[in-house]
Amino acid sequence: MRAVIRMLDALGAARGRLMIWAPVYLSLGIGRYFALKEEPGPVMLWSVGAVMVLFAALGWRGPERLRIPATGLALVAAGLVIAAYRAHSVSAPVLQFRYYGSVEGRIVDIDRSFSDQMRLTLDRVVLEDVPPGRTPARVRVALHGEQGFIRPVPGLTVILSAHLSPPEGPVEPGGFDFQRLAWFSGLGAVGYTRSPVLALEPPEGRLSLLAFRLRMAISGGMQARMEGQAGAFAAALMTGDRSGVERATTEALRGSNLSHLIAISGLHIGLLTGFVFATCRYGLALVPPVALRINTKKLAAVVALFAAAFYLMLAGPSVATRRAFIMVAVMLVAVMADRRAISLRSVAIAAIIVLVIEPESLVEPGFQMSFGATVALIAVFQLWAKVQHHIPALLRPVAMLLISSMAAGFATAPIAAAHFNRIAEYGLLANLLAVPLMGTVVMPLAVVAALLAPLGLDAPVLWVMGKGTWAILAIAEWVAGMEGAVVAVPAPPGAALPMIALGGLMALVTRLFWLRGIGVAGLVTALVLWIGAERPALLVASDGSMAGLMGPEGRALTKPKGAGFVAKSWLEDDGELAEQDAAFARQGFQGAKGALWANLVGTPFSHFTGKGAADRAQAACTKGALVIVSEDWTGPKGPCLIYDTAKLRETGALAVYADADGMRIVTAREVAGERLWNRRIRPRRFATRQ
Repeated sequence: MRAVIRMLDALGAARGRLMIWAPVYLSLGIGRYFALKEEPGPVMLWSVGAVMVLFAALGWRGPERLRIPATGLALVAAGLVIAAYRAHSVSAPVLQFRYYGSVEGRIVDIDRSFSDQMRLTLDRVVLEDVPPGRTPARVRVALHGEQGFIRPVPGLTVILSAHLSPPEGPVEPGGFDFQRLAWFSGLGAVGYTRSPVLALEPPEGRLSLLAFRLRMAISGGMQARMEGQAGAFAAALMTGDRSGVERATTEALRGSNLSHLIAISGLHIGLLTGFVFATCRYGLALVPPVALRINTKKLAAVVALFAAAFYLMLAGPSVATRRAFIMVAVMLVAVMADRRAISLRSVAIAAIIVLVIEPESLVEPGFQMSFGATVALIAVFQLWAKVQHHIPALLRPVAMLLISSMAAGFATAPIAAAHFNRIAEYGLLANLLAVPLMGTVVMPLAVVAALLAPLGLDAPVLWVMGKGTWAILAIAEWVAGMEGAVVAVPAPPGAALPMIALGGLMALVTRLFWLRGIGVAGLVTALVLWIGAERPALLVASDGSMAGLMGPEGRALTKPKGAGFVAKSWLEDDGELAEQDAAFARQGFQGAKGALWANLVGTPFSHFTGKGAADRAQAACTKGALVIVSEDWTGPKGPCLIYDTAKLRETGALAVYADADGMRIVTAREVAGERLWNRRIRPRRFATRQ
């Protein structure tokens, strides 16, 4: 009891630092909401809301020793309520069947697909013979084959014939949940078209679409003046338009740990506002009558804030861009209010704002990496302030760059490894070479080009900027091409990343020695869990079209091509960099195409695909056997365990764990639970009239 009292007294003494931990408490509640297996009902949410009010009152007027724990619990409850409210507020129809036919809509986004095809996101969707109440608010269509135009016009209403389907669930139990991402993005269907897209109505002139149109016009102009991938990369940096960036370029950036340069985030807005702030402040300092009469520091902060807001409008309000703008805006407002701009308190305020507006960002890698890197950098800056006077003045910029790159790299490495299953071995080298180019050449020249563009004098500046982006891409290709540049990492268990995040924060931020010890212990435990994570012996796709069997050479696949995203995800989660065709060539399955079989620790396993798969599978349905069929099973039920397409639509992808004690099957639905974004899809097709 005395130990508990001493602990509460220690927490009470640290009340001044409650703001720093507020987003952590909020995150615990948000994380709990997303970890639930069933969507909470009104009774549960009202109960949690009542608990939130009770603990908030206790934190405000309760006994001194209980105020910190009560406030923390109130924030945890608030996080769960906020996340639930957000999930319900973005509710929109999701296509409940496979559809082929006419699709009409307005272009509101343009990007590239996994297969490197241009994609259009449409709103104001009209589907033939589908009632408005069941029509998705947004659909995304990849463009295959020859098209009638190269660069679609934002705001243009188009019509096309497309194959659409509901957003797919995880490719394996516990994997990345695209259904959840699509739900919060308002995306109710995805698909593709092989026919030309036809213009139906001219572009509209709404403010949001005008910004989109301006963005695409600037992107097109930059790519016309800076040819090749250097121009596409520069356009992506300035406008967020990545439709011109090819897959090979993206892979080189990923392999060199420079992919953060192509996603408009805190680095871009920080460099932009830093350049504008410094230019404005020191430029005004050169005019004594002005510098002596006004506070140039606050004026520079105002100008930099307007520059950041314009960049937000130009680059588009993506999640990463909004998050970066909020972080920079909080810091600039702190400058105007004569507060410390770069502090843990400022980061905490920015995190709270982001989590309240978009609680789903907590489970996205962008949020985790942005705030993880920022917290690590601030912790390092505090240490740097104490030791920098021991380093020669000429070496301080180099030392600071090296230390900050290492700090950000170490903070984001486990997050990137958990989400992307790879570690760039030479990422530190690539960042040391590329980030200075971004800060001293590319971003400053981008600002200058924007100022000169109305006068028609931006061409020379864009030429030099293009050389800078070309150099960054050359660095990325060189580093990514080194032997052993990328190390594959298996997927961690679900608890590992939250433990790493919480343990890292406790080790870096808290001032209490015993809490730091708990944080370090949490880090070690998470790494042990990660290293000992078990991968499934067998994986089965959600449509039954492909299976993957773990063997001595790695996972063997049943298909050499097709379902590329699923195959790539499985292999990466195993910690492999192998291609799909190489995995298909491995030993593991026996039999002929469309009728493969294997022995799974004493359990016969068969996989039947293609036309007539259900009929051919009848003979394999023996007692204790596991049979996967890529058709609906129409024959009599035998003594085997059958997963046909009808059952797989209910269960989602399968993971089979096998050992000496037997076989254990885990389904994607079992892990994900019954949530708003994965409500069961009715197993039927819907075909429109042609």
